[in-house]
Amino acid sequence: MKWEGQDTSDNVEDRRGDGSGGGGFSFGPRHIGIGSVVVALLAGWIFGINPLTVLGLLSGGGGAPVVQAPAPPVAHRPPAGDREAQFVSVVLRSTEVVWSQLFQAAGRQYQDPKLVLYRGRTPTACGLGQAAMGPFYCPGDRKVYLDLDFFNTLSRQLGAPGQFAQAYVVAHEIGHHVQNLLGLTGKVDAMRAHQSEAQANATSVRLELQADCLAGVWTYHSQQAKHWLEQGDIESAINAASKIGDDTLQRATQGTVVPDTFTHGTSAQRVAWFERGEQSGDVKQCNTFAAARP
Repeated sequence: MKWEGQDTSDNVEDRRGDGSGGGGFSFGPRHIGIGSVVVALLAGWIFGINPLTVLGLLSGGGGAPVVQAPAPPVAHRPPAGDREAQFVSVVLRSTEVVWSQLFQAAGRQYQDPKLVLYRGRTPTACGLGQAAMGPFYCPGDRKVYLDLDFFNTLSRQLGAPGQFAQAYVVAHEIGHHVQNLLGLTGKVDAMRAHQSEAQANATSVRLELQADCLAGVWTYHSQQAKHWLEQGDIESAINAASKIGDDTLQRATQGTVVPDTFTHGTSAQRVAWFERGEQSGDVKQCNTFAAARP
């Protein structure tokens, strides 16, 4: 992926090393510690749009969480020599350009999100974010949260190396931001509130697969504009999508597959919807909610 020398975004907020971590999650009387998060979220942590909802279900409680979190830290930009942060900033800038153009063509105005780099844990409008959750998007503050150590996990533990696999991760989270701007996130949350657990999980799968498709749409348009993808880049993103399917993760962690508990989709589904967006470049092709079977 030829990303060096490309424009960077002004919307990267670096919280690493600022000491903002701390606090914890409480759901009713039960506290969710970091060890519990690591074990319980392994099958669904990779691209969660709302980690607190997942944690609430895992804790056995349905009420709103009580969150203990410190005051928001002061934002600053990443250091100039940080290549990982620079790479993320380049990818973010590309998403800003692509989605601004697509929104404008549809008669809408795109609003750039912030991307927060942190280490370990950090306060968010959705509660205390923890690295064990993996990258996630918080609709409450319209920010994507990323601990860069996740890229090592993606490559070494999940078997999905490559810079464009990392770009796919960022693009998926930006896909959730697009959904939020279009009002889809709120509608889905309202739907899930009146559904059984299995039905709510199935609804979440459609939302996640749509974000995969939107990541594919960005891939198509960024390549048309920059011609920056090299041989093997698309394959690395497809491999990443395959490695983090619910069925693959469940099989690896618990030896069995339980479809009713899927929240992100199977490996085959994630690959198929990413490819659909990447091959068409058409947002209209990403309507997972209209598909008879996602």
